[in-house]
Formats: sequence, structure tokens, C-alpha cells
Amino acid sequence: MVDGPVVSVRGEAYREIDPEIARFTVTALARDRDREAVLTRLAERAAAVRVLLDAAEPAIDRRETGDLRVRPETRRSGERVVAWHGSVVTTVTVSDFTALGELMLRLADQDQVEVAGPWWSLRPDSPTYRQARQAALADALRRAREYAAALDAQVTDLIELADEGGTAQPMMARMAFDAGGAAAGGALQLELDPQPQGVHAAVRARFAISRPVLS
Repeated sequence: MVDGPVVSVRGEAYREIDPEIARFTVTALARDRDREAVLTRLAERAAAVRVLLDAAEPAIDRRETGDLRVRPETRRSGERVVAWHGSVVTTVTVSDFTALGELMLRLADQDQVEVAGPWWSLRPDSPTYRQARQAALADALRRAREYAAALDAQVTDLIELADEGGTAQPMMARMAFDAGGAAAGGALQLELDPQPQGVHAAVRARFAISRPVLS
């Protein structure tokens, strides 16, 4: 138990920096009345996607293939199958943003392939999170000292420190297609503007202070 005056404060910090990674998804699609045909086309299109990703391997940090779906399309009444739908999704993570737009366009140019993204973010172990937490603690200490100084007292000890968590605030990207080059026989280009990522951290702290001088 603390014998003496105590001041409780909340410290906060906000940092805004450029994203470190970008993720997007590539979905190969197939549809046919025959299930075997769907499976064959799906395998071929997924293989074509893999070839393009293999060629861009130096620019790719990570890729994961998952969410394979093959489902029947039935009539509204009954279970008669009128068609089969298939899809397989690959998630791609890159940190080289200079190659990102070109890679996404090459993938989107494939037959029956859907590309979505990018989604910008920081790495889970980004030093920005640590820096924000340290800045939040410094803010709490600064506030405690300001309150103590207003009472003609001083901060003497830390009693309790609690991390109130923080949030990362990824933002959407602005995309623009430049069709001028394609019309002139050049390659279609995709311009991407990576958006800053906001990181917020907060702590709550209790400090012991010396006896205030109240006049």
C-alpha cells in the first residue's frame, strides 16, 4: 500500500509511417456443366498463375494457396445440377512495391482469373509498435510530472503500469489504370500509391509523488 499522494495518468502515442508489406489475392475460376472439365480447367489456370508467380519470385515475400472450392449449381427447385463452379485462391505478400502493380496486372490478364487488393500493412514485428509503446509511456510520465509540478511536488516512484493496447490502422490504396500506353501498343500500367499506416498505443500509469505544497 502506498503511503502518500498518487497521480494516475493515461499516456498515448500515435505514429504514421509508410506500409512495409502489401497483400493481394489471385483467384483462378472455372465453370462448366461437366465436373471433370471444371477440375481440369481449374488445375490448368492455377498452374498458369503459379508459373507467373514463380517468375516473379524475387519480388515475392510469401505466397499461400488455399480455399479450394468446387460446388454444384442447382435449379431453384430440386437437386438437379446445371453447372459446376470451381475456384482456388492464392494470397501473395510482397514488400517490393515497385513490382507490385505490374505483377497484379500480369496475373489479372490471365483467362478467368480474379485479382483483389492490395491491402497495405506493417509487419507483425515492426519496430513501429515498440516505438509507439515507448512514446506512450514517455507521454504518461510527462503528464504525471506536469500534474506534480502544478502542485509544487515531484514524481518519486512508479506504482503501476498497464498496457491498454493499441491499434494499427491500415488504409486503402488509390489505384489508377494508365490505358494510354496500351492504346499506343505499350503495356498497360497500374499506378499504386501506398498509403501511410497509423499505429496507436496507450498505457495507464500510477505514480507516487512527494507531498504537495498547497497554498
